[in-house]
Amino acid sequence: MSEKTTFWLDGAEIPFTAGQTLLEAARRAGHYIPHLCWHPDYKPHGSCKLCTVKVDGRFVSACTTLAQAGAHVENRTAELDDMRRTLLQLLFVEGNHFCPSCEKSGQCLLQATAYELGMMSPHFDHFFPNRPVDASHPEVMLDFNRCILCSLCEQAAKRDGKFTFVMGGRGMRGRRVILNSESGRLADTDFSSTDHAAHVCPVGVILKKRVGFAVPYGQRRYDQAPVSLLDVAEAIK
Repeated sequence: MSEKTTFWLDGAEIPFTAGQTLLEAARRAGHYIPHLCWHPDYKPHGSCKLCTVKVDGRFVSACTTLAQAGAHVENRTAELDDMRRTLLQLLFVEGNHFCPSCEKSGQCLLQATAYELGMMSPHFDHFFPNRPVDASHPEVMLDFNRCILCSLCEQAAKRDGKFTFVMGGRGMRGRRVILNSESGRLADTDFSSTDHAAHVCPVGVILKKRVGFAVPYGQRRYDQAPVSLLDVAEAIK
């Protein structure tokens, strides 16, 4: 049996098992660390940096950093939440996010995290990028205007033994999700609506056709409770 020990998170003593990350141990103990690109079913890679915490004064990604006995971890401080709001603001202006008309509104992790952290405005100038909408597939459409480059679709596709989605390009404007077909269309891949990748997107990029707005605004997941409560509830159920 793995030995359990503890570290400190915002003054609370958190038990952990050897091999657990700070994020995993915190969630299991009922403490929320904001995150976007992390998913419990996939290997963490720390790309969004929203889960950045301070461990004994040093900035680290909570999703990739292993818990250490006796460590003092800062999480929900004014400094860290201010940094997180800036990261969220950059994500909102880098893409084309118009929440009032988005099918994912109320179910969107980006939107819910912005509410949780009190992001009241985008602050920066919008990029207004020209991104494609791919409706070629009979069951699913892709709206890359909302993509936050979390790479979860790529990881989920690999879980299905497929390479439907691939992260490619470099830089803020060049980095993007590439569809693995000669035409570059989803319809010409081996993607299926039953794939894990069809259900993993935390924002409104991958959407099933003919089921839009089946659940009214105000009755959706994050309309019922804030992301901080739902996230830890899932971890400890």
